[in-house]
Amino acid sequence: MVITEVRIKLCEENNERLLAFCSVTFDNAFVVRDLKIIEGTKGMFVAMPSRKLTDRCPRCGGKNHLRARFCNQCGARQDEQRALRVGDGRAKLHADIAHPIHSAARELIQNAVIKAYEEEKEKAKLPGYVCTYDEFDYDDDLPISYGSVVSEMGKTVKTHSGHTTPKGTHFHTSDAPAAKMTKTDGFADGIA
Repeated sequence: MVITEVRIKLCEENNERLLAFCSVTFDNAFVVRDLKIIEGTKGMFVAMPSRKLTDRCPRCGGKNHLRARFCNQCGARQDEQRALRVGDGRAKLHADIAHPIHSAARELIQNAVIKAYEEEKEKAKLPGYVCTYDEFDYDDDLPISYGSVVSEMGKTVKTHSGHTTPKGTHFHTSDAPAAKMTKTDGFADGIA
């Protein structure tokens, strides 16, 4: 596994702990976005992208995040101690979406990200600085190095050719999305 690119988006000065967002590209083929560089009590660290954990309301079955005191659907009071606890007693409220399996991989990613962060801070001081975090251009073209890696494996590379107009719908009639309303449907009469 080779880290081929790290992109950094510096945060505003007024946020004390969150220093930056970043994306990491592996082997010019796989991108993980929304990693966070955070200033912790023991120094900087990289937090992997995560999602809030949820559970279901025992009364109505509605989905709620674990900090919710009341159900979003029926309003029933939720048990505030329902979250799983980690070793130090804190509630586990988030789960990683993508993360390294072992500490050597975590160190490799963290070192590359921290180094790129320091370089980006220096670039940001220069006149005419432009952040490249949001510029992803792999939609239609394969990077040259990826195509050469795949062709060395003896496989043909099919490039993305765009999409054709669909010839039908995959929805069953009861699952079909609602038709778009037009001005003649009555609902949009007052909207200009």
